[in-house]
Amino acid sequence: MAFGSGKYTYEVVEGWGKLPEGWAWGWIPGVGCDSQDRVYVYSRSAHPLVIFDREGNFVDSWGEGIIQDAHGIWIDPEDNVWCVERETHCIFKFNNRGELVQTIGTPGQEGAPGEPFRMPTDLAISADGSLFISDGYANARVHKYTPEGERILSWGEYGTGPGQFELSHCVRIDRFDRVWVCDRTNDRIQIFDTEGNYLEERTGLLKPDTIYFDPTEDVVYVAELEQQVSVWTLDGELLSKWGGARRSNRPGEFAYCPHGIWADSRGDLYVGQVQGDAGLQKFARVG
Repeated sequence: MAFGSGKYTYEVVEGWGKLPEGWAWGWIPGVGCDSQDRVYVYSRSAHPLVIFDREGNFVDSWGEGIIQDAHGIWIDPEDNVWCVERETHCIFKFNNRGELVQTIGTPGQEGAPGEPFRMPTDLAISADGSLFISDGYANARVHKYTPEGERILSWGEYGTGPGQFELSHCVRIDRFDRVWVCDRTNDRIQIFDTEGNYLEERTGLLKPDTIYFDPTEDVVYVAELEQQVSVWTLDGELLSKWGGARRSNRPGEFAYCPHGIWADSRGDLYVGQVQGDAGLQKFARVG
């Protein structure tokens, strides 16, 4: 069965992702691909960061004994893996060999109101190497940091107006160095410059969780909490979508809630889901 439409049509790859015997999936809030199309599945389980090849064969696992509450993941051009920890209020950076090389924030220590970090959600890196961190469950903020982990500025407050958030749930940077923030509970994405100045917003979404920009095409993929995935141009034109506001156990639809999303170099999509265990699906692009 095909999903989506036009150039952005997909077929689900049933049974993708073969865990070692005796291992089990938990909730899967994050997923990402590196330069070799290895797929990093970031889950709330005994094995929080599991790596597969693009065919779904197990490669390795990282983070046991370090990661406690998976949320957002970002893989940079050097294949460093940045793991955002929600309930422990910190960010871990692993190099491409799985070694922990940097920690931002103090694990287990919550910041004061408005200050980092209070249940952070995601991270992205701009062209000049600056880090942008959405700090959304107990703050309505976005923080900008140097690559070394020094804070430069913060913006955002609770509300529904421009530059305000109900839940700053994900941050990503497009090729124009614009900062896109999923304001999930307000059913929108807000767009800023790298100094935190409001530019515009995208509406008509079903609680956007995470977005991913295709590096070769000017499109943005959106995982939406209410059982939907959509594909848009950077200017806001809808190109493709499937699912939407209902739970379904049929392969390719969503029994749980889409939360993490990434595409590999061939345009295949990987979608992680929460509010239920083992919610991982691969969609092979056929359009």
